[in-house]
Amino acid sequence: MERARRAAVTADAAGILAGYALDAVLGDPRRFHPVAGFGQAAAAVEGRLYAPTRRAGTAYALIAAGVPVVAGAALARATRRWPWARATLVAAATWTVLGGRTLRREAAVMAGHLERGDLGAARGRLGHLCGRDPSALDEPELARATVESVAENTSDAVVAPLFWGGVAGLPGLLGYRAANTLDAMVGHRSARYARFGTASARLDDVLNLVPSRLTGVLTIVAAPVAGGRLAETSRVWRRDRNDHPSPNAGQCEAAMAGALGVRLGGRNVYFGRTETRPFLGDGPRPSATHVRKAARVSGAVGLAAAVIGAGIALARAGRGRR
Repeated sequence: MERARRAAVTADAAGILAGYALDAVLGDPRRFHPVAGFGQAAAAVEGRLYAPTRRAGTAYALIAAGVPVVAGAALARATRRWPWARATLVAAATWTVLGGRTLRREAAVMAGHLERGDLGAARGRLGHLCGRDPSALDEPELARATVESVAENTSDAVVAPLFWGGVAGLPGLLGYRAANTLDAMVGHRSARYARFGTASARLDDVLNLVPSRLTGVLTIVAAPVAGGRLAETSRVWRRDRNDHPSPNAGQCEAAMAGALGVRLGGRNVYFGRTETRPFLGDGPRPSATHVRKAARVSGAVGLAAAVIGAGIALARAGRGRR
């Protein structure tokens, strides 16, 4: 029994690395993406449960995030004596929930538009990365929005799923992606979701507490790939990381600002609302060059996170030997 358990957990580690490799080579599945399917199912659940109350939102979050966790646990249990099947499932799930290659590709596309001075194309592309209103943004503000999105999504779409995959295998991978998707759907502040989306937003915050800080630390380590200095990146991160209104986004954005030597933050205009964020970092406003550098940092952080996720899974196997 113990030998089978260790083999299954080792299969988790192998699956995480294989899934990361699939994402690095192939990017997101181009058709029938399971996350999109989950979003449609969650929207259907919302249609049945919605009420402008936190109680209804809590029930929605528990059901919509709980079902993938239960499904992942059932699949993990069913394959505990079949390590190759387990590794295959974990690899497929990891590939599905990661978004590292797609994130870097979007950054490269945006950098290309900015380098050519095609602000119309850049404004039209920004919606692939974040929900800001691009209509009045100039080149530095488009670059800033992209760098900030790359920094935050490196945690949300790369480090966090790899971390939770290492901690909990299939249930961790599927449960984290479900919670993060719910936050994107209903967690933002609006008249409809001000109370209903609270539970989904808080769940996502809790699940990202450790991964966002890990992302910050890994960004410091990866700073030299963008020409940054470890000491300066660490200084900016420690000074500015808690200035952001989000408990997690500031960890990633402050470290990226330090690594690139730029200043992030400022006035963000969304469709129907405006937010003013504290400045992070000390340098100039970002440019297309910094967008490309941010993508390189994101890639290095993702590779390190895959190794760490697999290492966490192997540590689970090691604990069983004692």
